[in-house]
Amino acid sequence: MSIIKADKPRRRRRTPEEARLEAIASARRLLLSGGPDAMTLSAVAADIGVSHANLIHHFGSAAELQSALMGSMVADLNEALTAAIARLRTDEGAPLELVNAVFDAFAKGGAGRLAAWIAMSGDLSHLEPVRSAVQDLVEAICEKMGDGGHARERIGSAVLFIALSAFGESLIGPPLRSMLEQPDDSARKVVAYLLPSFLDRA
Repeated sequence: MSIIKADKPRRRRRTPEEARLEAIASARRLLLSGGPDAMTLSAVAADIGVSHANLIHHFGSAAELQSALMGSMVADLNEALTAAIARLRTDEGAPLELVNAVFDAFAKGGAGRLAAWIAMSGDLSHLEPVRSAVQDLVEAICEKMGDGGHARERIGSAVLFIALSAFGESLIGPPLRSMLEQPDDSARKVVAYLLPSFLDRA
């Protein structure tokens, strides 16, 4: 009686760009399911079926993979913000929409947990995508509001207020809201309520 050996699964050929995109998608899944500690090069390599050495070839280190993931999250955030910013002048609900886009990115998208992890590591260079995003947001709001350079400082303060609030909410919002018996959207509503006070005086 002959024994038929099962063929070993062959690794699929990928272009360098495909491999990077798959690795970033895998890293995001691992981040959301297990936190930053779960997002190792070995775990990502196993998840997408490549060798650890292959992943190092594409990213160099876990920190570079984290930075690439942060950049991907920021790109998603910028896409969501584009529509929200366009409505700031004409729609009373626009401030809440803008706030929701930022809060969702930090909470549901995992950017808050990843940013905290990167900051605690001490290498803030990997937060460069966040720097670019907040600067772009200030520029976009300034352009949409149609005001001169005198408005930039106040709009910068507004963006700082939104980002810090979203970051804090993503890390400790649920237990803190529970302690204060506040609804899930309470922080978002407070920020959206106060946001026009920054922009109207800009």
